[in-house]
Amino acid sequence: MDASSFLKDKVAIVTGAGRGIGRAIARRLGAAGANVVITSRTEDQLDQTRQLIEQEGGQAVCIVGDVTQEADVQRLIAKARSAYGGVDILVNNVGAASLATIDQMTPEVFDGMILANVRTVYLCSRAVWPIMTGRGGGAIVNIASIAAYDAFPGFAAYGACKAFVVAYTRELAKEGAAAHVQVYGVAPGAIETDMLRGPFPDFPADKTLSPDDVAAMVQTVLSPAYHHSSGQTVVVARAAH
Repeated sequence: MDASSFLKDKVAIVTGAGRGIGRAIARRLGAAGANVVITSRTEDQLDQTRQLIEQEGGQAVCIVGDVTQEADVQRLIAKARSAYGGVDILVNNVGAASLATIDQMTPEVFDGMILANVRTVYLCSRAVWPIMTGRGGGAIVNIASIAAYDAFPGFAAYGACKAFVVAYTRELAKEGAAAHVQVYGVAPGAIETDMLRGPFPDFPADKTLSPDDVAAMVQTVLSPAYHHSSGQTVVVARAAH
């Protein structure tokens, strides 16, 4: 198989695709020939992503929804099946980060972090699992964070959520091995997104990477060369000097 065509005609779901890393991933997969199903809670941002994919020669369908909710996840899967016949790839990109020390973080904010960073990965992975196993395989890519490894004051809850994603990736890879379902993690460091600039407006620009740097790694782990590395999480961050 041509090394450049491994994504052609694959059906790929990307959550949180309205902006930032999710948009970059959806554009990458679309440009590589995948049929992309994109979702987020914000319709105008989602439509902008779709237009960019189509301008670059790709195909995409949109579905507005909240993947913390099981009903919306089921609608997303149904849309992918009706539009393209199934699901080959899932990218669990949705996430949220709140900068707050333990005495500042309210239970409501903490619960929201669990919903966005943990529940979404569980619900979406669970929903595509029987489809992938029934089709003879597939791939799930979970977007984690360097915060899972590198402690930072005020990011305890976020880092713990992303540590769950790293562990869940490893365990799901074990469960999926016999059915040829590969599961990978990609852990970004400081990336130029609203999620970074909200809590860290003065973070040095020369120490960040672009959303497309993360998207490039997602495309890489989906390549045939990575099929024997299922369960691993790859860090994407600028090296410290």
